[in-house]
Amino acid sequence: MRQVWAGGVADDMCHKRRRKVVDDEEVNWHEERFSGFPPKRLKAIVVSSRNCFGVESSSGSGRNSSHSTTDEEEADWTRLPDDTMLKVFTLLNHRDRASLASVCRGWRTLAASASLWTSLDIRAHVLDSDMTAALSSRCAKLQRLRFRGGAAATAIVGLQARGLRDLSGDSCGDLSDASLCMMVARHESLESLQLQLGVDCERITNDAIKVVATCCPKLKRLRISGIRDVDAPTIGALAKHCPDLMDLAFFDCTNVDEVALVAATSLRFLSVAGSRVISWSLAAEMWPKLPHLTGLDVSRTDITAVTAAELMAAPKLKVFCAVNCSHLEHGRDAVESFLNPSVLVTQCTDFKKELASLSSINAGRSPKCKKLTDSLVCKDCHLELTDWTECVLSHALLKTAESNSGLDVFWLNRGTALMLNLLQSQQEEVQERAATALATFVVIDDETESVDPARAEAVLHAGGITHLLRLAKSCREAVQSEAAKAIANLSVNADVAKTVAMEGGISILASLARSPNRRVAEEAAGGLWNLSVGEDHKGAIAGAGAIEALVDLAFKWPSGNEGVLQERAAGALANLAADDKCSMEVASAGGVHALVNLARFCHHEGVQEQAARALANLAAHGDSNGNNAAVGKEPGALEALVHLTSSNHEGVRQEAAGALWNLSFDDRNREAIAAVGGVEALVTLAQSCRTGSQGLQERAAGALWGLSVSEVNSIAIGRGGGVAPLIALARSEFEDVHETAAGALWNLAFNPSNALLIVEEEGVPALVHLCSSSQSKMARFMAALALAYMFDGRTDEVAFGPMSSESPGLGVDGLEAARHLAIRNIDACVLSFSNHQALLVPTTSLPPAALTEVAESARIQEAGHLRCSGAEVGRFVAMLRNKAAVLRSCAAFALLQFTMPGGRHAMHHISLLQNAGAGRVLRTIAASATAPLQAKVFARVVLRNVELHPAGEHTTLS
Repeated sequence: MRQVWAGGVADDMCHKRRRKVVDDEEVNWHEERFSGFPPKRLKAIVVSSRNCFGVESSSGSGRNSSHSTTDEEEADWTRLPDDTMLKVFTLLNHRDRASLASVCRGWRTLAASASLWTSLDIRAHVLDSDMTAALSSRCAKLQRLRFRGGAAATAIVGLQARGLRDLSGDSCGDLSDASLCMMVARHESLESLQLQLGVDCERITNDAIKVVATCCPKLKRLRISGIRDVDAPTIGALAKHCPDLMDLAFFDCTNVDEVALVAATSLRFLSVAGSRVISWSLAAEMWPKLPHLTGLDVSRTDITAVTAAELMAAPKLKVFCAVNCSHLEHGRDAVESFLNPSVLVTQCTDFKKELASLSSINAGRSPKCKKLTDSLVCKDCHLELTDWTECVLSHALLKTAESNSGLDVFWLNRGTALMLNLLQSQQEEVQERAATALATFVVIDDETESVDPARAEAVLHAGGITHLLRLAKSCREAVQSEAAKAIANLSVNADVAKTVAMEGGISILASLARSPNRRVAEEAAGGLWNLSVGEDHKGAIAGAGAIEALVDLAFKWPSGNEGVLQERAAGALANLAADDKCSMEVASAGGVHALVNLARFCHHEGVQEQAARALANLAAHGDSNGNNAAVGKEPGALEALVHLTSSNHEGVRQEAAGALWNLSFDDRNREAIAAVGGVEALVTLAQSCRTGSQGLQERAAGALWGLSVSEVNSIAIGRGGGVAPLIALARSEFEDVHETAAGALWNLAFNPSNALLIVEEEGVPALVHLCSSSQSKMARFMAALALAYMFDGRTDEVAFGPMSSESPGLGVDGLEAARHLAIRNIDACVLSFSNHQALLVPTTSLPPAALTEVAESARIQEAGHLRCSGAEVGRFVAMLRNKAAVLRSCAAFALLQFTMPGGRHAMHHISLLQNAGAGRVLRTIAASATAPLQAKVFARVVLRNVELHPAGEHTTLS
């Protein structure tokens, strides 16, 4: 008996999203996006880049009168003037510049122009010795560098960028004192140094900070996050050797010497946000003495209202930022009573109003002030208050969101609006942090990765999706990544997902999924994963070309990042494969090969789970396309899935079993699974999953059900110890498990030896319980059929025949008692599906309408998906002649289900009935005066079904 499809095809079973991923990227700097183009004749390359990265640029039409461009013609881009091409280069990121440089010598020379290499972001790359050597010749005028991880520190020295002024490092928890000292010793022109060290970093000590002070006398900005302790000598060294130090921040530091800070008289901006050990009384006494202090950030500290009021008395203080300071919120009135013209920024602040007021403060600056590229370092005037305020606010909001400490009122009333305001900042790092904060604050449970609907809708109603999609089209990959992450997390909400789709977000994410930057592609894949849940957006995702991009991601960057990219790509493909049309597109795009590769060679459990789920969904459509057979034919596919059933991760075992269940629809796959050890593996899984989840139990039993369609496999399951665990699963607390366990036992019971094993293993009481108590009609039906197989007489031949080896625990009396129990409950089960009023009418006078009423009341819709073999149909026909009246009724009831019009395999079963000569038997029962009433009525319904079936018109059973 064939089974219905595995429950694993539901695409929304697993759409979880990662809240935050910090990793080291491993991307080849020299990977060429345009390597497929000929060297001299290029079509609109810049437009192609825009499609992938959102760069706004024209196609170049009209720039060269002798080479005009139409849709059908090609433009010789290599003839553009050098100054024009330089402007084009400035619109691209460094990766695309490197690609264009491979086109011709002229472009290669232009791409190496020092004017294009004043700023470099290598966070998406591993800066090894080869890359360092390739870049060093271009970095003579490099002024700004952003990197990730302490491992890059040594390589940075090799860039020979002696004029470097701004150095920023993310995720530098592995950075050591020695590496930091070596970096700063080679870059004495540094004016800005920013390091994110993590939490309570012990690798960077005061000694290294003193070296920074000594080696970088031009330092104007120092921001360090996560250093454990900053003592007085260290602060003294900074004050002594860095006379121009204007911006100092020690984020999330355990201890900062508050008294020593007064020596840094050049300070204009100070942040101690997140610091845990500060004597606020001393701070209130000393910090107002700083003569130029303009901005002070004490967010996420235990500062009190009285101390805040004293600090705000500083003569030149313009901005006092105190977000998420619990003691301060309760004493806001006390603070406001001491306000000078300063701007107070707290959770209760009207942020838009306060930030707008900064404009009037900044308006009084010297007209000679000219804002530089990073809008932070200015030689002739104060740092812009707005930029500093945006920076510390974005940092405070991100850290508050990461702490997941509730604050619903704040987020809904003010926090959301502030984050969206910061998205529109001119500072890239502020945009990044604001987008990351949006991605983080909507996730309210890290374990279940659930999204707060109120927060997601607050972002939606405030127009946040429009802002995020705009950032996702940026040419800056870091901004793309964080915007895509926010879109992905927010898209868990159905209303947000709909808006993302309506505003063109699916096409944007599909383009980003093709990005050669792994971090960007990873977040885009996550967004497509969430958007592919349900049926609303699958067609749009396929139409945007995302399926090909997702398949390609399975082969990219196979190492590193713990497989998050591949997990998200496979998860999206799994959802898409649940749709018939998309399933075909996944297969035609090479998805089968890609997913099997992940299942075989990736050791990340999340990847294995999603790859197995995707294969299960592809195989679920085996009756309508060739995907089922294609998966089975893919080298190593079945072996990999069988191996995954023994994984330590329950989700992997569950999805692998689901895939094997669906693959067992195909006759060749069924035998091939058994040939690679599938029977033994699934029996072991069934034995171990009795206390597992519903999904695991259901799929373990379902896979055995699928394999047991083959009589050879059925015997192997019985001999391999599969009967006992299936009986245990039949007693499961989950209704869905009842169906699959009953189906497997039904198939097993076809074989008399297995039937005897079921009796010996106390399977009769379990099946009787299903017959009488299960809420599932299918479970009751198949349990009754299993009992009918067991006691139609064939089991007796095995139990008491000449070749029998009767079990010591089962005698004649025991078997007879089991038979009586089974027959009684089969009868009750069949009666429960009968129309008792119709049965009171003599069968000879039942009009067609009454027969239809009987048929519809007895019909089990799901039974129409079952497909019986010729041997099974023949057995039911033989059972119509059984001396037990209950079994005759049961056989007629089963044939009624298998021949009902509209059933998927009804015509197949009618053909088998003809081959078995069932017509005469059915007519005899229908006309018999002694046959059971239910058997007579059901027999007439079967004869009616044959006549009504569209393909069987004018056909009668012989």
